[in-house]
Formats: sequence, C-alpha cells, structure tokens
Amino acid sequence: MRLLINHLTRMHGGHICTAGVDLETLRHVRPVLNNALPLPFDLLARYGGPFEMGWIVDLGLPRPTPVAPHVEDQVFVPARAKPDRRAAAHELWRVLKEIHRPRLRDIFGPSLHEIGRSLWGTDVGQGAASLGVLRPAAPPKLHLAPGRDGKPRIRLRLSDGEIETDLGVTDVRLFGDDHATPDARRIRAANQWMADSREVYVSVGLTRKYRVAADAPYYHWLQANNLHLSAEPAWALG
Repeated sequence: MRLLINHLTRMHGGHICTAGVDLETLRHVRPVLNNALPLPFDLLARYGGPFEMGWIVDLGLPRPTPVAPHVEDQVFVPARAKPDRRAAAHELWRVLKEIHRPRLRDIFGPSLHEIGRSLWGTDVGQGAASLGVLRPAAPPKLHLAPGRDGKPRIRLRLSDGEIETDLGVTDVRLFGDDHATPDARRIRAANQWMADSREVYVSVGLTRKYRVAADAPYYHWLQANNLHLSAEPAWALG
C-alpha cells in the first residue's frame, strides 16, 4: 500500500500520529501499531524514519482494524514502511482537491455536534470517519490560548459556513524542536501564508476518546491536524 502523507501531528509524551491517502482507493489510512501504543517520534523522516508531510510511503501490507469513528486504522510493521519519494506539489494538491469536503459534517457525519462553546466532536464510538480534508469557507487563523495547565496552546479559528469552531492544532511543523512548545515565529508565518494563499485546505480529525476532567464524559474531539496552502501544500517553516 502506498500512502501520500497529509496528516502528521504531535502527541503528548514524545509521540506522533500520521495518516495518508491510499493512492489506489483515495481513502485515508492511519498506520497504527499492533500494541495500540502511539507512534514514537523517531519514525519522522528527520530522525531517519519513513514519515514526512507530502511524502509517498510504501506501508507494506497493513491489516485493517476499524472501530468507529477511527475506521481508517490499519496495523503496520514500522520496519516494513519505506519512504518512496516526495510527491510534487501539484500531486499533493490534486489529491487534496479531489478528496476535500466543504462541510465538516460531510466528513464526520451527523454525529458531529457541539460539545461546548466553539468546541465540537462526537460521542464515543460515533462518527462516519475520523480523518478528512476541509476547504474552509474563509481563511482560518491561528492563535495562542492558555491551556488548562496555563501553558500556551495553538488553536485555529475556522468556519465551514455552517459550523464555527476554535480547534486545537497538532500540526508537528508548528512546534519547536522539543515537539511540545508552540513556535510563535512559525505561527505568525503560517498566518501570513494563509492570508496570502489563494486556497487553504485543513486536514482535520477526531481524537481518541478523551475527557477534560475526571467527572466529565468522554468524547472524540474535533481538531485541526495540518494546514495545506496552495503555494506550497507540504510547506515547512524552519
């Protein structure tokens, strides 16, 4: 299976998540480990691994393990995942243009609902998909906001014309070398690029089940995984 990587995100604890588009079916696939643990950072290309935004990766013969809403999950063997080549900008853009949807509910289905003020997600086990590509109704904008621990978090104000939301952002390219600290310079640059870009696509996703407090219910939270700009769909800042 050959994947064109269009989701590449940071996770807590020194881990990443990645996904791409199967070039045969044009469906999203998320490579996951057999032990259900998150992927380590050393699978990034910068550390000698196979995964980088906009690269085509031969995943070998993964095994589908769909559980709603994460119907894209497929177990793979990291040692068998081999980078093929970097896709040309027009290749990545063509795929994004073909698979994108204009509304968030077109991606995740009617189970997507508002959880709190400007926050959206689905109930546990609900949702038609957990990955997609959205073309926003207007240029989105990044900003920093304090998290529950007081540390700054990257967020994205986004509208699809029906839903207006303020999403957590996990794009690995917007963080420093520690993969935890937001990089203010990159955020400013990305905002300028989005303002100047002819078109913007946003790779969006639903989290694994998560609750914000011990007495709160679990949800799959909507988040912004990655930004894609018409001038350079697989952009890198620094």
